[in-house]
Amino acid sequence: MNHLGIVAIGRNEGERLRRCLASVVGHDLPVVYVDSGSTDGSVELARRMGAVVVELDMSRPFTMARGRNAGFEELEKLDPDVRFVQFVDGDCEIVAGWLERACAVIESRPDVAAVAGQRRERFPNQSIYNRLADIEWNAPAGEAKYCSGDVLVRADAFRQVKGYNVALIAGEDPDLGIRFRQKRWLILRIDAQMTLHDMAMTRFSQWWRRSTRSGYAYAEGAAMYGKPPERHWVREIRRIMLWGIVIPCIILGLAWPTRGISFLLCLAYPLQAAWIARRQGKAGLLPRDAWLYGAACVVGRFPNTVGAVRYWYGRLTGRRQALIDYKGSAEAAVTLNPNA
Repeated sequence: MNHLGIVAIGRNEGERLRRCLASVVGHDLPVVYVDSGSTDGSVELARRMGAVVVELDMSRPFTMARGRNAGFEELEKLDPDVRFVQFVDGDCEIVAGWLERACAVIESRPDVAAVAGQRRERFPNQSIYNRLADIEWNAPAGEAKYCSGDVLVRADAFRQVKGYNVALIAGEDPDLGIRFRQKRWLILRIDAQMTLHDMAMTRFSQWWRRSTRSGYAYAEGAAMYGKPPERHWVREIRRIMLWGIVIPCIILGLAWPTRGISFLLCLAYPLQAAWIARRQGKAGLLPRDAWLYGAACVVGRFPNTVGAVRYWYGRLTGRRQALIDYKGSAEAAVTLNPNA
């Protein structure tokens, strides 16, 4: 683990940040924490725990990409010869043994730019939204097109692609993965637990905003990389348009001429949920989880549509969209004790 550094980003993560930093400090590694305007004592906590803190200028538009790039720049100051960097979100903690395992893999594969493992939810049964996230994180091992914000990255590859795209308010991780692959780097997901994530999502409104952000990312990703050979998120955008725009327009447009018979098309939504659930059940999900996932996919088309429309409207008018935050400053898991 020579010349390995840690970059964590966060805002008002409360006790989740304490767990995050506790999982990485004490390994004789440089740890950089990038804060984006916390008001809960996160900056003071990080400094007490031994992290080097970068406080972003919040008069400029914030994106997670900007935070990670700022952390990498600070890490280079601490160790100009840094070879690898583990990025981690402030609501995650790194599992013991992950850094050693990931470094061994990337050291043995000079063609690999990034290594990721399994991110799982710390409290999957706390809410249906946490459960959905845990299902979402469960991805197979092997070569991947991209990975999440928790990832071990080769510094030379990161420099070659000039880091994250700071202009993206969502979808910055897939964008980085695409640019790695365009430079003929590989991305690996290995069969090892990497991080525990604390979603702490308990309200439908939070899930709706998160799904809205996903729709925005789908639309922007398809606009940037939708042409061959990537065809990035083209299928997702087509699904959004079909289920979120075309079918509702047909139902409403034909309601009067058909004397309401067109509303029978609404049955397509539960049938689609059942089809997704059946497919996920065959893939190994428990029946309860498969039905939950199927229902969430179908209902999620509507906030996805809202997010996609937000992107298309912003692109048409030239207006920059603000970060779609599904957490909010009041969503910290537990308020930090300033005397701890």
